[in-house]
Amino acid sequence: MAPRVGIAGYGLAGRYFHAPLLKAADFEVVGALTTKSDRKAAAISDFPEISVVESIEELLKLNLDLLVVASANNAHAFQAIAGLKAGVPVVVDKPMGRTLKETKEIVDFSKQVNVPVTTYFNRKWDSDALTIKKIIKEGTLGNIFRLDSRFERFKPDLTPGSWRESQTASEGGGNLLDLQPHLVSTALDWFGPAELITSSVRSIRGGSDDDITLVLKHESGVDSYLSASAINGAPGPRIRVTGDKGSLIINDLDPQEPLLKSGKYPKGGQWSESTKSEAFLHLGDKVISYPSIDGNYSLFYIQVKQALSGGVWPVTTDEALSVAEIIDKAREISFR
Repeated sequence: MAPRVGIAGYGLAGRYFHAPLLKAADFEVVGALTTKSDRKAAAISDFPEISVVESIEELLKLNLDLLVVASANNAHAFQAIAGLKAGVPVVVDKPMGRTLKETKEIVDFSKQVNVPVTTYFNRKWDSDALTIKKIIKEGTLGNIFRLDSRFERFKPDLTPGSWRESQTASEGGGNLLDLQPHLVSTALDWFGPAELITSSVRSIRGGSDDDITLVLKHESGVDSYLSASAINGAPGPRIRVTGDKGSLIINDLDPQEPLLKSGKYPKGGQWSESTKSEAFLHLGDKVISYPSIDGNYSLFYIQVKQALSGGVWPVTTDEALSVAEIIDKAREISFR
């Protein structure tokens, strides 16, 4: 029997980054929490048998095997702890908490009641992330000493009504909480534990923080330069990984996000089309195409399904805490 799952929040994250991937991993989406009429209609359109409710208490009455918290950042801790209190394992969209303190409260409560919680660092299953793990294992780049990783866009105007672009950091807004968790979590996944040594967190457009650069120094000897900007007119390549034998360049994200937004999903856990990012090995003036790996976000939920039966969770609470600690420190350093 397919595990029963309820989704708290049915906006961009709930509808496009969780619901179709849960379906791909053969979960039964039985409930959604939203108070907005358009999102209620969307949930019923996507899952005609779904129960749409307006409170976390109602959602938790649906005999769930898994709760997915895909609501605004300021509701993550309350909803996650409510699920854990009810004995339901929880997936929390990133960031797990707005601060290290809030993240620790969730993790500590999970341990206290012995009910598992994980967070959705889905970018670990992007084509670029899987390709980088491959090239690290092969040793093609030699001694890797630098990572440049970016989510840079050019949106000179604020989006009306966007809480991410208007709310304060304490409320859960800004790119430090939205995009940097992806950059930090993947950097730690590839190159191991790190200390934040430099941080610039600022607002260029007058709303939430929208131009952030972090520099991490990994114990492995790699330095990571992580840029999340909504106001860069000339975005750099998505990723550059540099070793003493060459550099790997990946210019763009894989197509999973636009595919999901178009209504497609990886049926049976496999995409029917290519989800590769083009990758190139640079050796000075010589440039060689490098074989990349297809991205597949459904691998996250396939592993969650296995974890519900005693397997290993796809993202550990230690990973969530490490990212939250770096995010907290980034704000502290930048505003000294």
